[in-house]
Amino acid sequence: MTRKKDIRLSSGQLEVMQALWPRGEASTADIHAVLAAERGLAYTTVATLLKRLEARGAVTSRRVGRELVFRPAVSEADVRKSMVSDLVASLFRGDPNALVTHLVKESEIDAGDLDKVRRLLQNKEHEHE
Repeated sequence: MTRKKDIRLSSGQLEVMQALWPRGEASTADIHAVLAAERGLAYTTVATLLKRLEARGAVTSRRVGRELVFRPAVSEADVRKSMVSDLVASLFRGDPNALVTHLVKESEIDAGDLDKVRRLLQNKEHEHE
C-alpha cells in the first residue's frame, strides 16, 4: 500500500474504507451490501464514494467481468494518523496533550484504558533511552 501523508476522508468515504480494509478487495456491490445494511446507502452513493476515493488515490480498481473490484491503496493506520493529526491541529491547536486531557476529563477513557496508556507511555520512554 502506498503511504500517503495527508489523507482526509469524509465520513462517507471513511465508512467505505472501513468496509473495504478488512476484505482486502471488494466490488461496489459488496461494499453496498455492507453499507446498505448499516446505513441504508444507495448503490449509486457507494459507487460515487468509491470513484472519489479512486480519484484521490485512496483505492485502486480493476475490472472483473462487468464489475469493478476495488482495493485499498492506503492503510487504515495511515488514514487514522492523518485524521487524528488534523483533529489535533484544528480542534486542539496542535497540542496532543490537550486531546489526551480532554479524553481523561470527559471520562472517555476508563481506568483499564488508562493502565494501557501508562504502559504505552512507559514503552515509548524506554524506546527513547
